[in-house]
Amino acid sequence: MRFRRKSDETAQPGEETTAPGTAQGSDEGPAQGSTDASGPFDVSEVEGDGVERADLGSVLVPAMADRELRLQVDESSGQVRAVMLAGSDGACEFQAFAAPRNGDLWSDVRPQIADDLTRRGGQATEREGRWGTELVCQMPVKRPDGTTATQPSRIIGINGDRWMLRASFLGRPAVDPDATSDWEDALAQVVVRRGDAAMPVGEPLPVRLPDDARRVR
Repeated sequence: MRFRRKSDETAQPGEETTAPGTAQGSDEGPAQGSTDASGPFDVSEVEGDGVERADLGSVLVPAMADRELRLQVDESSGQVRAVMLAGSDGACEFQAFAAPRNGDLWSDVRPQIADDLTRRGGQATEREGRWGTELVCQMPVKRPDGTTATQPSRIIGINGDRWMLRASFLGRPAVDPDATSDWEDALAQVVVRRGDAAMPVGEPLPVRLPDDARRVR
């Protein structure tokens, strides 16, 4: 597992911390019993299954072959900004949000995400995927040398028990979803821990560094 510390959204990675047992290239396969198409799972569905997972507070992630778990951490506050699974052909960034019980938060926020992308000069179209309607996006970005490029992404929302997991696929799984179902299988192994505290609908569920994370100099 790799943890990148950042002072702001555009800063280059600085110090990193790692936790044992989650390095990229592990020869372990997907956690047994975790690739069911009904995932991602609520923590109540996997209690006592014996699978070891990295505990990040609101999300728990098992070790996966050919996937590296990365956290981007704000340097000043120590807050985790992003959780990402990275591989040789792409990445999947994800975050959990508070949602109403038996609600459909993704249908509410999907048009808002599309409108925001359009306002910032991008494009978003809908397609039907494994978890229902998702967004296929094209967003202009600026390269370090000052030139511009278009970054494709695919945004998915999955409604759970009082939570919604939002994921963004980057790289090949964004542009060729039919040939990269292994990335969706990886996302399906994520577990969400909502907690019992009352929270406003749409508020991000807190993510924290594991207790055994250590800094690499």
